[in-house]
Amino acid sequence: MKLKSINTYLILLIAIALASCEFDNFEEPKSTLSGRLVYNGETLGLRSNGVELELWQRGYDLFQKIPVYVAQDGTFSAVLFDGDYKMTLIRGNGPWMDRTDSIDVQVRGSQMIDVEVQPYYVVNNTSVNVNGNNLSVTFTIDDINPDRNLEFAAIYMGRTSITDAVRNEGVFNIPADQIVLGTPLTVEFPIPEALAGRSEIFVRVGAKTVGIPELVYTQVEGKTL
Repeated sequence: MKLKSINTYLILLIAIALASCEFDNFEEPKSTLSGRLVYNGETLGLRSNGVELELWQRGYDLFQKIPVYVAQDGTFSAVLFDGDYKMTLIRGNGPWMDRTDSIDVQVRGSQMIDVEVQPYYVVNNTSVNVNGNNLSVTFTIDDINPDRNLEFAAIYMGRTSITDAVRNEGVFNIPADQIVLGTPLTVEFPIPEALAGRSEIFVRVGAKTVGIPELVYTQVEGKTL
């Protein structure tokens, strides 16, 4: 009886050892897919990890999405196995018109792609200046696909380069009725108390489209106080 138990125990140990070897020998993905979300070749500013792309690969028993999160500068990167993938943009997730078609992506080693989108609005010609205890910000909002109205623009200020509608230490809002599309607008306002006395702050302008949760932003700009 004891011999039978010992044999069973040995068989279990061998099985565990073999499984461990198989796990240790599992090949990790080594190829990199990098890219940008662009309009007319220009990278769009976004909220950090606010936009998600989906990659799908057929031909395997487990068919599920591979999420790819986009950085605030509009770039993304994923480590993958070599293969053929379908990339999709989630409906209503980004500050652009829905793109219903998927994108064929071949990954063979390092691969870089640009994903072209059609935003509703973009923010151009931005300048940020410090006037004593005030910030002076000039920008122009241009309509690209005005199927939806502009809701507002906002200037976001933060302590770090990761600054957006969620992560910030100060916000200055401009209602849509105070904005003339295609025309430069200059606003001046006090630097928020949470940022007063700092040697540097980070600033970016965002534009919100009605019915679209994510904003389109300018790239972050650091300013010395």
